[in-house]
Amino acid sequence: MRIAFLRPGMTRRPSSDALQPLIFSVIAALTPADVEITFHDGMIGALPEVIDADAVAITVQTFTARHAYEIADRHRQRGIPVILGGYHPSACPAEAAEHADAVVVGEAEDTWPAVLADLAAGRLRPRYDSTNHNEPAPAPAVAPFDRRHYPPLGVVQFSRGCRYTCDFCSIHAFYGRNIRTRPVEAIVAEVAARPEKLLFFVDDNLFADRQNARRLFEALVPVRKRWVCQISMDVAEDADLLRLMRRAGCLMVLIGFESLDRDNLKQMRKGANLRAGDYDRVIATVKRAGLMIYGTFVIGYDHDTADTAGRIRDFATGHGFSIANFNPLMAMPGTGLFDRLRDEGRLLHDRWWLAEQYRYGDAMYVPAAMSPEQLTASCREARFGFYSARSIARRALANAGSPMRLGVHLAANHISGREIRAKQGALLGEHR
Repeated sequence: MRIAFLRPGMTRRPSSDALQPLIFSVIAALTPADVEITFHDGMIGALPEVIDADAVAITVQTFTARHAYEIADRHRQRGIPVILGGYHPSACPAEAAEHADAVVVGEAEDTWPAVLADLAAGRLRPRYDSTNHNEPAPAPAVAPFDRRHYPPLGVVQFSRGCRYTCDFCSIHAFYGRNIRTRPVEAIVAEVAARPEKLLFFVDDNLFADRQNARRLFEALVPVRKRWVCQISMDVAEDADLLRLMRRAGCLMVLIGFESLDRDNLKQMRKGANLRAGDYDRVIATVKRAGLMIYGTFVIGYDHDTADTAGRIRDFATGHGFSIANFNPLMAMPGTGLFDRLRDEGRLLHDRWWLAEQYRYGDAMYVPAAMSPEQLTASCREARFGFYSARSIARRALANAGSPMRLGVHLAANHISGREIRAKQGALLGEHR
């Protein structure tokens, strides 16, 4: 049996910031040796127009859904069964079913083997639901792709799940409410064996299980690898823990600041940020530990106005953030935010990810204190301004503690700035 596994991009254009696809390694580890599976990543190159396989499996994110459905429809017209899975089909299974012979809802560990068995027996079911909310993920297989096609940043996953329930986040909808971690020893061995000098822990919050995270950092100290991770605001306040992370090899932390307005933080249920209160103090604590900052912000909650994005950009620049995202608030299916905006009649499209006129970076809804056009324009200007050559050079002074730090800062800003300009205003899908 031959299966082609695809990861489509948002458009047909390759992305220079595409991370190594961890899902390819997970699927490879779950696939028996007697099944021939080929992996194709549309994030780094053109997907094959014609595929000679017994089935096509496609992993789908919300921003890639339109493109994925176009690919799926084309292969189904040729008589090839299509299986869709990933975050978006899990949030919108009925919609995905219109373009697939089978839809996988949730995680792969307990669904992919069943899909393969049914496919081999000729009795593919229309839907497979994961109940894998208690078991830790197994170690992924050796990467079934050429690492040279991606930025030199390895991808590792320690835990799944998050203890917070932010209004705009869909983590709980996909992973359930339980926090699961892989064994510390397995992660240390994987990190030590990776060829890359810099790694990224893709966990939505590396401190979902704080006790195990501390054990991991202590075990990583002698490994001498550099890495980046996402942390919550309560961790950013813990000076002792941050210093341990630095000794363990942490170079940069991604922190969801999200907003400078407390009323917005209350609306998005960002409890850790509200408890932290003083962002200046938190930033100083992180910097004293010797860590660079990647700050993320969402703009468009009800207390934001047309000048909010500019003020946030100045805040991130003034504090010397190495990287920052200034995203118009994204109403993702499966989140409380999407349901609330839909119920209030504020969505500009029932399904923006399929709307022919929607462009990347556009507002998806009607904000309370500005127009959709003002939200779109202000976020675009904040992004372009932060990644201007002058801003990158200015912030380099705050991130030049070592040649590696400076190199990471310059490379990350070059790639991020280029991709932001390329994607801004792009139509989703193929658009031949």
